[in-house]
Amino acid sequence: MTRDPSRRTGEFARMAAELHRRHGGKITVTPRVNVDTPEDLAVWYTPGVAEVSRIIHENRDASFEYTWRWNTVAVASNGTRVLGLGDIGPEAALPVMEGKALIFKALGGVDAIPLVLDARDPDTFVETVIATAPSFGAINLEDIRSPDCYEILDTLTNRLDIPVWHDDRQGTATVVAAGVLNALKVVGKNPEEVRVVFLGAGAAGLESARFLELIGVRPQNMILVDIGGVLHPERTDLSPHAMDMARRTNGLGIRGGLDEAVRETDVLIALSRPGPGVISPNHVRSMNRDAVVFACANPVPEIWPHEARDAGAAIVATGRSDFPNQVNNSLVFPGFFRGVLDVRARKITDAMCLAAVDALASSTGTPTAEHILPSMNDRKVPAAIAVNVGMAAMNDGVARRPMSLRELQERVSSMLP
Repeated sequence: MTRDPSRRTGEFARMAAELHRRHGGKITVTPRVNVDTPEDLAVWYTPGVAEVSRIIHENRDASFEYTWRWNTVAVASNGTRVLGLGDIGPEAALPVMEGKALIFKALGGVDAIPLVLDARDPDTFVETVIATAPSFGAINLEDIRSPDCYEILDTLTNRLDIPVWHDDRQGTATVVAAGVLNALKVVGKNPEEVRVVFLGAGAAGLESARFLELIGVRPQNMILVDIGGVLHPERTDLSPHAMDMARRTNGLGIRGGLDEAVRETDVLIALSRPGPGVISPNHVRSMNRDAVVFACANPVPEIWPHEARDAGAAIVATGRSDFPNQVNNSLVFPGFFRGVLDVRARKITDAMCLAAVDALASSTGTPTAEHILPSMNDRKVPAAIAVNVGMAAMNDGVARRPMSLRELQERVSSMLP
């Protein structure tokens, strides 16, 4: 790369501020139908709409047939953990949620509504989302601090009859798992044999570790590191979810911090805080040959890609689209929600997430060191994910609207931009 990446980051920031202000945000709402005559108004509003209300009153699921609910997702956040910026509040989170809505529509054909809530208390957040749920076909949780996000996701999943997804957990874990699978193919290593260290043991790190276990990485070969050091069962400062992972990982009983954890490992997955300098070149040098480094913090990765490559990493990925190997949730959620909406799923299961992992990894073709995952503009990816996810939902018995593979493929194709 010939240009200073820190300078490029600053240029993107200045452009974003200028363009967001010029356009007044980046999404809007447009009607599906015309209202040109008094008769149009009588059909789409009063008196005609009363008949539609009566139909839905008799069968609430009819709301998926007669209203926008069949294709609409709420992107819900309270702004307590936004990107690498931390607890910046709902108003400051709104442009991020608008961005998610933009990608939902552009890549998945999904109508997404930013829903930022002034609700820091998990119970208040949950009750507010439940109260708004009849307007939507699914809920995408976003940028909620840990451990609140666990309670919120679990409670909403149990209490709602529509899919609830936490993109910082399931979305990140899905794209990380697919990226690791393909990266290991490139360097010729077996998931069951590699040693993996996670820098960051929040929601994204813990869920990604769980997903790596689902794709074959042995938990005893994984080490997780947070601000307090390596996770192990003797620590007294861990959340229940982190303690559960501490009991099942770190088979060698390593203590200390990243310096100790990363030695002679094969894969380093950083989901921590913006850098650079969070990971040093010496950390990479201490890893095994043909090391894989995922530095996923936004807006600046924990280590610049060129620094990691110069230190010996065979494959480097970040969360950014301006570097090779973008490991970003935007590769997953547009197609994932296309699939769950088209079969009108009631829940999201691990099998549906693994179906998305398989679709994303397979859609890459033959992976290379600088192409372990497809790019965001590869239009076949959302379709592949949507079909895989929809079929998995039907196999798991959580689809309201079962259909054949051919019918699902035709449905997805007709809905994608």
